[in-house]
Amino acid sequence: MTPIAPLIEGFLRETLARQRGVSRHTQDSYAQSFQLLFVFAAERLKVSPSALTLEQIDARLISAFLEHLEDVRKNAAVTRNVRLAAIKSFFRFLEYRQPAALEQIRRVLAIPFKKTDRRLVPYLLREELQAVLDAPDPATRDGIRDRAMLHLAVCAGLRVSELTGVKVDDIDLPSMSIRILGKGRRERTLPLWKTTATALRTWLAVRGQVATPEVFVNARGEPLSRWGFAYLLKQHAATAARKQPSLSKKRISPHVLRHTCAMIILQATQDIRKVSLWLGHATLTTTEVYTRGDPTEKLDAMEAIVPPHLRRGTFQPTDKLIALLKRAS
Repeated sequence: MTPIAPLIEGFLRETLARQRGVSRHTQDSYAQSFQLLFVFAAERLKVSPSALTLEQIDARLISAFLEHLEDVRKNAAVTRNVRLAAIKSFFRFLEYRQPAALEQIRRVLAIPFKKTDRRLVPYLLREELQAVLDAPDPATRDGIRDRAMLHLAVCAGLRVSELTGVKVDDIDLPSMSIRILGKGRRERTLPLWKTTATALRTWLAVRGQVATPEVFVNARGEPLSRWGFAYLLKQHAATAARKQPSLSKKRISPHVLRHTCAMIILQATQDIRKVSLWLGHATLTTTEVYTRGDPTEKLDAMEAIVPPHLRRGTFQPTDKLIALLKRAS
């Protein structure tokens, strides 16, 4: 029997962190997936998580875990697929390290992903966005910080890990630009809107000298976490909803702000390639989802189309008497 704890530790620390160099956000996502899997397996098999063995984590148990995610935890198919992707990545790691388990590994890798609906990306309309940006109180230190965070999140279309990871040295206010270290360690430099630069300048003036290099810190001078930003956004969204009631019907997450930036850039430039560069996407395929949500794209296409002509003619209804005679004959 092969203990699974040393294998998963090697996968997370060596393969993900050192060899593949994935972001901290990706490492956290993988770790959360395995935590859920091992807790489920331990309860099902009546053992402690640290006592689990590789042989116990087979395709049948993983399939049961995936059903548990949907039926008990009420996770969407997208979340189920994220968990399965992490599990498959681990089992691909095992292929060359555990040859005795090849048949078990292949059965796990054969578990299919679930088809998902291709929904339109959620984003905020101009009035809704302005209400959210205006929600923080600029008369308080926290309000000044939150206002700068929200403006930067929208202006640069940042992932939440990118936003919380921005360092003071990454911001160049004289040139009104910011350097972002994104997913896959890809760097990009983005211009700042004047309002965003002003909000950042005001925050940096009251931030003070703290030991941490991150721009956005809490009252103790520690970097804000992704969950901290999500919590603050939820509070400000509730405040904004009192002025803009349509917000109460929307679920406003950090990624919705990123989607909103993408729609703004798309509508301003009509160029999906510029949106891709702005957001730091690895491929243009990822960005194409925004074209389905932008009505101006479809209106422009309609105006450019020359539709085929209709054959002209005038309809003359048949005289009732003649119709009667035709049926009788």
